[in-house]
Amino acid sequence: MKLQRFLAIGLLAAWVGAALAQPAAQFADTVLINGKIVTVDERFTITQALAIKGERVLLTGNNREVRKLAGPTTRVIDLKGRTVIPGLIDNHVHMMRAAELWDREIRLDGITTHKEALEMIAQKARESKPGEWVLVLGGWAEEQFTDEKRGFNKEELDRIAPNNPVVAQLIYFRIYTNTAGLKALGIDASTPDRPNNKIEKDGAGQPNGVLNGAGAVGATLSKLGEAEMGQMLTNAKTLMLDLNKVGITAFQDMGGRGFNPRQIDPFRTLAEKHELTLRAFYNVWLEPKSAAEVAVVLDKIKDMKPFQGDDWFDNTGYGETVFFPLHDNLLAAKANITEEGLVQWRRIAQAVADKGMHLNIHAQLRSTIEAFLTEIEAINKVKPIKGLRWTFSHVDQLEPQDIVRMKRLGMYAEISSRPVVQGALMLKVHGDRTYNMPPLRMVQASGLPWGLGSDATAVTPYNPFATLGWAVTGKMVGGQEVLKDTITREQALIAYTRNNAPFLFQEANLGSLAPGKYADLLVLDGDYLKVPADRIKDIKPLVTMVGGKIVYEAKQH
Repeated sequence: MKLQRFLAIGLLAAWVGAALAQPAAQFADTVLINGKIVTVDERFTITQALAIKGERVLLTGNNREVRKLAGPTTRVIDLKGRTVIPGLIDNHVHMMRAAELWDREIRLDGITTHKEALEMIAQKARESKPGEWVLVLGGWAEEQFTDEKRGFNKEELDRIAPNNPVVAQLIYFRIYTNTAGLKALGIDASTPDRPNNKIEKDGAGQPNGVLNGAGAVGATLSKLGEAEMGQMLTNAKTLMLDLNKVGITAFQDMGGRGFNPRQIDPFRTLAEKHELTLRAFYNVWLEPKSAAEVAVVLDKIKDMKPFQGDDWFDNTGYGETVFFPLHDNLLAAKANITEEGLVQWRRIAQAVADKGMHLNIHAQLRSTIEAFLTEIEAINKVKPIKGLRWTFSHVDQLEPQDIVRMKRLGMYAEISSRPVVQGALMLKVHGDRTYNMPPLRMVQASGLPWGLGSDATAVTPYNPFATLGWAVTGKMVGGQEVLKDTITREQALIAYTRNNAPFLFQEANLGSLAPGKYADLLVLDGDYLKVPADRIKDIKPLVTMVGGKIVYEAKQH
């Protein structure tokens, strides 16, 4: 068995005699002994051992206590001193959308040199058939490279991928492509610029492979085509395994730009077949951009009915964005709040409140946070929202007075780790204020319910240990300090486990290794509580377990 490469595993032998006297129903299916079990319960208890019955934790305690629950057929795992933590929960991702094209994508998450990034793109091109897209759909920034802080020029992409269209998406504001990519996108010297879509050209008036603006990103993504459902199912399985490899055992998906219900279907299908290897929860986000589109959304909200799933797959509510023209940008100096925009925003938010649903609200900059709080307070007078767990996502420029208002409304905060790759860009826009964007320490001390997430995959890496490392050290990929308002490693771990379960409405089931909760856990290659802080980002799971079942095991090197 593969697990024996790292841990001692087998059936109980020495304890069988004593165990036979007990009813079989009392025995655990699996016990983990001789480890450091970081339960992340309310006391942050650390124990030696853990017992699992079915999908749930049966007991945590010392070796002697847990061994009593081992019967003749119990699987016994000797952790050999390794650290175990609860499975990590990402409270804010866009994974279902990403899964559609996952087989075509290269991830530059954590890559610190331009040279290695280029080699990875070249390798993907060599593995691809002529004409197939080679995609880097975000999750990186030029500033993370320590050798050359730049993107990719057409000439080098032509050299490494002459027969494949390459698209390298930089967050949501730039596309780098090659000659084959320009052709596939239908762009030549005569193609005009469009709103928020500027085609950069060389001295001879020819496109140079750089497409600037959010419009350019949107137009490019719209031309990548749709995968057929069989491929989408395969991609969803591969994506889930990739998430299991880095320790994700549950997430809340926020849909997002270009998202459509078809992208939920693979996860729904796998849930129905009991083939999910993580717990997938999602919100609905319909992206209205005008009063007419708001009217259409209002009709759809009337028919919405969340919480019809189970503990593996479920719709939890509405959001992240309410009215798209008010969707603010972290890399802008200020938001574009308008009176008419707030009227439309209020129409949708009021409908969600009237329906008694959870709402997730994208809010990053000062004017957005303040304006939305004022609207929510007015809604609350008409239809109280306390208990619905309305949530602000990101809140990078949150201030103490906002927290007072949020607590009065019973609101929560999802804080994302976008400075992991965008921190250097934030410094250019916001200056020294960036060092407390988001204000982790202030929020931690405030008592406001909050949790950590990534906002992956387009604007951040999806590896939770990158987020945990940034929250503790304040350093982005590549090592530059971009946050001073950091928290302790214990606080960060709580924020990525126990604190995140309420966003999924799963606090009774997830977030800590306590009896009665699901046995979602990680066996780590290093001690999260003791490794040097700069090494947190490099921690890897050796084993990932969801519902008492091993869904990932690292290969022996």
